[in-house]
Amino acid sequence: MQTELDPAIETLRRFNRAWSQRVGALEDSFLGTGRSLGASRLLFEMGVEGAGVLDLRRRLGLDSGYLSRLLRGLEEEGLIAVRRDPADRRRRVVVPTASGRRAIARLEERSERRALELVGPLGPSQRRRLTEALGTAGRLVRAATMTCEDVPAGSPDAVDAVRRYFAELDERIPGGFDPGDAATSDVAGLAPPYGVFVVGRIDGEVMACGGVQRHSRTIGEIKRMWISPEWRGCGLGGRMLSELEGRARGLGYRSVHLDTNGTLVEAIAMYERAGYRAIERYNDNPYAQAWFTKPLPRRTPTQG
Repeated sequence: MQTELDPAIETLRRFNRAWSQRVGALEDSFLGTGRSLGASRLLFEMGVEGAGVLDLRRRLGLDSGYLSRLLRGLEEEGLIAVRRDPADRRRRVVVPTASGRRAIARLEERSERRALELVGPLGPSQRRRLTEALGTAGRLVRAATMTCEDVPAGSPDAVDAVRRYFAELDERIPGGFDPGDAATSDVAGLAPPYGVFVVGRIDGEVMACGGVQRHSRTIGEIKRMWISPEWRGCGLGGRMLSELEGRARGLGYRSVHLDTNGTLVEAIAMYERAGYRAIERYNDNPYAQAWFTKPLPRRTPTQG
């Protein structure tokens, strides 16, 4: 028996069908270039300055095998060169050749012309509505496809995310925030076998982070959970919190603690919605003004 579709899913599928047909995504030769949409999208993404292979893979969400085939095809066309990164010989970078830069320019021109054909019949009011609707849709779809990845707490991505988190705390907490040696002293605790650090990526860029460390044999502590301000309001806080709870459960903890500053009222509200309850102070963090705990239910067979 067919079940009724979620309205959001039905709307998205209908939009996908309409959009893919009208922008030429179904054509073997995207925008009349003689190349597939995948190859064309790769040229768009690398741009005239080029990009790292790993960055392209993350931004486009491609598996390494498919990306390698696309790169090989563009190389055979003489549009790109793949070489070692002079700054890090372990990494590879892709740079367009002179022919590749011309191909990118033609893609940009044809893409702009196709977009003009689509919106041309619309009046100013309809164009504004389309701009607002697509802006919101694009933002929510990108947020929904955030990927979470375990990384070393001392890795460049983790260090940069924590630095941005600390900078925001310094702006928001009355009197400022001085992390002291926390940026380095906590790293060991946020590593296996008792801890973990997670980053959330949107289009390859780190826009969220958080970690779990050991509080006691059965209790984990969630630390340094942060969502980039530009992505708040898209449900990423709840998703990252859920990811960290799952990691804590996987590490064998039966419950989690966390603390926060009273200024971060939106974070406190999120914790309460997620089932956390207030408890007495459990640490000597000078910036903490509220302490919470939550039991972690055991996995059911359907949760794996």
